[in-house]
Amino acid sequence: MVDYFRQAALGIRLDQDPDGLQLIDVREPQEVEIAYIEGFEVLSLSKFEQWSREIAQNFDPHKETLVLCHHGMRSEQMCLWLLNNGFTNVKNITGGIAAYSAKVDRRIPQY
Repeated sequence: MVDYFRQAALGIRLDQDPDGLQLIDVREPQEVEIAYIEGFEVLSLSKFEQWSREIAQNFDPHKETLVLCHHGMRSEQMCLWLLNNGFTNVKNITGGIAAYSAKVDRRIPQY
């Protein structure tokens, strides 16, 4: 797993190659209502039982997959789970949406 710690690079990557990425947001629906980055599919960890069996059908295990949460802890857990379940190109967005909002896109609310 590689940490995606350069938030500015992430912003550029999302602008330049959104179709080349799989984007997963593991935050809860109430968090997503406050702050959201376009293109991320929400797979809340609390709803793991609902989506976990079908994730390999809905996502390509070999395509670059970026995982986001509020600060980077839950997304790190998700990255490890994905790697343990056959995904090969997984990156944690360290600092989460909080860092992205502070460093890349200040229009995204902090919470």
